Amino acid sequence: MSPIFDWLFQQYEAVPRHIVILEIIAVILALASAWFSKMDNILIYPTGILSTAIFVYILAYYGLLGDLIINAYYFSMSIYGWYIWTRKVDAEHYTPITITTPKEKKISLLIFVATLLFIYIIYEIFEKWTSWTAYVDTLTTALFFVAMWLLARKKLENWLFLLVGNVISIPLYFYKGLIFTSFQFMLFVVISIYGYRAWKRNLNIPETSLLN
Repeated sequence: MSPIFDWLFQQYEAVPRHIVILEIIAVILALASAWFSKMDNILIYPTGILSTAIFVYILAYYGLLGDLIINAYYFSMSIYGWYIWTRKVDAEHYTPITITTPKEKKISLLIFVATLLFIYIIYEIFEKWTSWTAYVDTLTTALFFVAMWLLARKKLENWLFLLVGNVISIPLYFYKGLIFTSFQFMLFVVISIYGYRAWKRNLNIPETSLLN
């Protein structure tokens, strides 16, 4: 194998094969979920739920508490989002894509601050302030918590929070040794940009189908 390939994947040498395989499956499902999100397709949720469930198991193996909490939150928020997306606003139309209201902006800020405090308390209890990554984890967790709530409510701005969080996560996960997951976030950055553009074109347009 090439030196670059060996250097990239040497961190998997001591990892059980089933963990590596599960990570690849979870990444593929997560990318599918992100793509379905860009397409405003309800399949975002079954693929996302499967992906996050697998990631919770993997992250528990690695002992990455902050990341585990994020994915556990994704799992619950996916169920909430599935309900919101399938809710009809009238006899024929489903919840449309909209921008955040002033009230929702306040709620987003509250979620962001509350998440920072929550993660701080959790890390204090479990004494996780052992690396600079813990501080970055706290920030990305807050960003992704807000993004997932906005995504569940079909708000355009969810893509902006996802974009910032995805950019930060590329080097973060690479440093943690989750190489496939780092590559996943590279693709997430691209999907976030195109997702924002696609959703912006469809703002406030009544939807009659969830399988676009």
